[in-house]
This record gives sequence, C-alpha cells and structure tokens, in this order.
Amino acid sequence: MTLDGNTLVYGLFGYPVKHSKSPTFQTAVFQHLGINAVYVPFQVKPEDIEKAVESLRVLDIKGVNVTIPHKENVIPYLNEISEEVKVIKAVNTIKNIDGYLIGYNTDWYGFIEGLKEIMPDIAGKRVLVIGAGGSSRAIIYGLLNQGVGKIYLANRTIKRAENLIEDFSNFYRIVKMIIKPISLDEINRILNEVELIVNTTSVGLNEDDPEIFDYNLINSSHTVVDIIYEETKLLQKAKEKNANYQNGYPMLIYQGAKSFEIWTGKPAPIEVMKRAIGV
Repeated sequence: MTLDGNTLVYGLFGYPVKHSKSPTFQTAVFQHLGINAVYVPFQVKPEDIEKAVESLRVLDIKGVNVTIPHKENVIPYLNEISEEVKVIKAVNTIKNIDGYLIGYNTDWYGFIEGLKEIMPDIAGKRVLVIGAGGSSRAIIYGLLNQGVGKIYLANRTIKRAENLIEDFSNFYRIVKMIIKPISLDEINRILNEVELIVNTTSVGLNEDDPEIFDYNLINSSHTVVDIIYEETKLLQKAKEKNANYQNGYPMLIYQGAKSFEIWTGKPAPIEVMKRAIGV
C-alpha cells in the first residue's frame, strides 16, 4: 500500500474500537481491488460525536462505519437518512458526498445475507428473537422484509418489547399480527413452534453467563444464530444437538460488504473479506 495525496480515507467511529476487525477486512478489499484508500479506526468518546461527524466534512473523509455507542446519537448531525434508518432508528454507515452526509443501516442486510448461508429460504418461517435492543431492531427489520410468518420477541422486560412493536407498527400495518412479545420465562413453552432462534443480547460473552432458556430443548430442526462472535454456550448446544448454527461473523462481513458498496459503488469480494479475518 502506498499513501499519497490521492489516498481516500474511510474509517470507523466507536468507543472502544481497538477490538474491531473492520479495518482488517476493509483494507484487504481496497488492496484486492486496487483502490487507493485506507480504513482507519477512530476512537470517539460519546461527548465528542458531534465534532467527529463534523470532521468528516472538514477532512473530506469519504465514509465511516458507526458502532457502539454512537449508532443512534449520530443521526441528528446528518443531512439525510435512508428509509431503513427511519424504522431501525440507528445508523452504522455514513457516506460523505462533498460534505453532504447520508446515514444508512446495513446491519439488517448483513444479518439476512449471513443467515441465507445456512437458511436460504426465510419466507414464512417462525422465529424467536431474544432481546429488544438496537441489534434486535435491525434484525427484525430484515426478517419482516423477508416475509417471515411469525416472530416471538422475548425480552427481560416485556414493556421494551412492546415499545419496539409499537414503533414498527408505524411502518408495518400488520406488524402486531406477526410479532408477539413474550417474557424470557415463556421461551421454553414456544420453542417447538419456531424454526429459527436468534440471540441479539450480550448473554454468552462471559463463560459464566447463565442460559437464557433451557438449551437442552434445542433440536436438529432448529437453526440457531448468536450475533456474538465467539462460540457461546448457546451455539455449543446447537452443535451438540446437530442443529444448524452461526455466530456473528457472517453478519459482520456482509454488513461491511454493503457499506463498501454504498461508498464505492462496487460489489465487495466476500471471500477476500472472510480470508482477511480467518472465517
């Protein structure tokens, strides 16, 4: 890689960002396609997000990804947001066109494209989504756009799940017929009714985290996705039960690929991205 006066700059806003694998696979794609560009992680404290967004205009940074904790907080400082952002209420990709900043969300796309690797036909499926936070909103948006038949939305507090459903009902008229809020205690009862199980919470990051439900109830007819990058207890049990399973890396790769396409207008070589981070 040669840096010169024509090198384009892309990056990542987050806090922290040292753990991120995005610089590795995005840089690999730039090099593979012969694009004179770099991808830099920028550690941005929450109180500095407005200044960080303004720096895109000042320094002519062509685009950035946005990760925790800034996905919601960047929105007021952008010139325009895409249709999916209006529903999901979170931005993970910003494109800079001569100082005009447009916010997108590619997390939903990343989840769906990753899921298709192990479940090609999602339409009509019955799904359990665990968690009602930001990641859940993106995933539910993707599932609704794929025409799933039913979503059980399980959360520690039912009220938060109900609020999410109410938000989505402003954009999908029949969403209350598709999404049913349930407590975590109810998961065991409905598990045999679903084909896809998705954990969007951080439970499983630590080895001593308790099971969210009785993992022994997983069977070979289930497909299990945990958006955590590690092989969690949930995924270990899915493997033991001969169920299809997937960690968070495919979602990461495909959301990054879509961001790359938004920035450059070019399709990203998925296999190059996967090889760059060893998945």
